[in-house]
Amino acid sequence: MIYVTILATPGANLGSIDNPRRAFLTVNEYLKNKNEPPMFKVQIAGSSKEIKLNNGMYTIHPDIEVKNIKRSGLVIIPAFEGDIKDGVEQNKKLIPWIVKQYNKGSEVASLCVGAFLLAATGLLDGKNCSTHWRAGNEFKNMFPNVQLVTDKIITDEHGLYTSGGAFSSANLILYLIEKYAGREAAIYCSKTFQVDLGRYSQSPFTIFKGQKDHNDEHIQKAQEFIEKNVQDKITVDQLASMLAIGRRNLERRFKKATSNSVVEYIQRVKVEAAKMRFETSADNVNEVMYNVGYNDPKAFRSTFRRFTGLSPVQYRSKYNRDLIAV
Repeated sequence: MIYVTILATPGANLGSIDNPRRAFLTVNEYLKNKNEPPMFKVQIAGSSKEIKLNNGMYTIHPDIEVKNIKRSGLVIIPAFEGDIKDGVEQNKKLIPWIVKQYNKGSEVASLCVGAFLLAATGLLDGKNCSTHWRAGNEFKNMFPNVQLVTDKIITDEHGLYTSGGAFSSANLILYLIEKYAGREAAIYCSKTFQVDLGRYSQSPFTIFKGQKDHNDEHIQKAQEFIEKNVQDKITVDQLASMLAIGRRNLERRFKKATSNSVVEYIQRVKVEAAKMRFETSADNVNEVMYNVGYNDPKAFRSTFRRFTGLSPVQYRSKYNRDLIAV
């Protein structure tokens, strides 16, 4: 019997608690129908006997208090609502307990921005981690020693698991079910909850918003220029000359401020503009390509796929309003 402990943390997202609970219990039902014993003992655990969620809208009465748990096979950290730093601060008293459980052999999984609490333990230092793409810049600032990979939905690092944002956390739950209970059980849950198996990238869903929460005025000017002139071919030397600073100095400061190289930032801005055109206009691929400053179809397709995980044609077919309506 594997003990699955789902933390009911103050400020947690209710779905991040109830959805994994129901998924693991569904595996038990599946096994029961096969005349096999249950595999999971699922328990909701909290730091107190009553946990308030959503500013008191919901109240959870955990099955057990964390202080009474000696060891769990799997610990799940849910996403939480509101300000992320506040969420970590509210739940910092759980950090030693999470570390202790992991050191005893428990595996730990975080859902969506629950990765912030997992990262605060220090267990993710030097390891890959995913979280909601919208929280990427804040995560990098708070945890520079963690290798953030926002393009991935799931990371698996020595018994530490993280997932992308919102409903994609369901893919991590299915991944864990397959690991513990096998492929057939995962397929059954996939069909029951209507969640696609094998979805590993959140790149198609990412909306790039450059990191501007910094105090480097020269870099802010460079960012504004890039974003206002998306149709032009912009070079690093051009920006350095415009700002009257050396190229190497510009590249160093740009990377420090935005977590992107200058070239990568330019590419991301152009791809984001192209995505918007594909979603809202009837322009074909070549028209969009020229509109965002590309002349080489091969280079455009390669860059677009690198940041979205889809070809321009695939993206347009998936997200264009008129095509979807048809």
